[in-house]
Amino acid sequence: MNIRQVLVPIAAIVIFGLLWELLVWANGWPNYVMASPSDLPPAYARYWELFLVMGWQTLWRTVVGLLLAIAFGVLLGMVMGFSRTMRDALYPLLVGFNAIPKATVVPIVALLFVGDHNFNTVLIAFMISFFPIAVSVSIGLSTLEPEYRDILASLGASKTTIFWKIALPKTLPEFFGALKVAVTLAFIGTNLMEIVSPHGRGLGALFDSGKTNSDYPLMFAVLIALALMGILLYYVVVALEKVFAGWAERSPSY
Repeated sequence: MNIRQVLVPIAAIVIFGLLWELLVWANGWPNYVMASPSDLPPAYARYWELFLVMGWQTLWRTVVGLLLAIAFGVLLGMVMGFSRTMRDALYPLLVGFNAIPKATVVPIVALLFVGDHNFNTVLIAFMISFFPIAVSVSIGLSTLEPEYRDILASLGASKTTIFWKIALPKTLPEFFGALKVAVTLAFIGTNLMEIVSPHGRGLGALFDSGKTNSDYPLMFAVLIALALMGILLYYVVVALEKVFAGWAERSPSY
């Protein structure tokens, strides 16, 4: 990673913060209507212990849900990618399930597993994030060029060898592209449950507390903390992508 790849995102974040501050100042909004970036440091200083504890709770549940989504999504994608019959059977079910607004599923899961907040939070994070992974793996495997498969088969390669040498490398770029999307979806699922669940803990519950007390700086501080955690996990995925699928990246000509 060169210096430009570090400075450009930081500059974009700084510009965003300045425009946000300018918007609040120009409209004369008090912090009980719209918090500004300058209102956030006092909120972090006042509630820093809660941010550490609840931030960790949100992070580990999101990561666990995401890891489960990766395992299930890859397995399901392989089943659909290698079998046209399974692909035709499962795709309508997956599309229909993904079309259901997850905000309507969250209360059902919260009531179904009432009192088991860790489980239902991880479950929602998993349910929201596995879909793009399964679809990307399925597409990557189902669009494998038959010429490559036929050449290796004619040379005596087994199906396992064909998978490891051809199918898996071809699928990796699509997989990591979907994983970048799944990271943000997992955070959405975690925080929906933390807000809705009567036993909610984590940053979502802290946001709900700020809403109850009309503490707008706290609410926006939670939102920014969630955004930073999402960015952190996103760049973890980017780093893994460079390790395992860096060969697929093409540098722009400009």
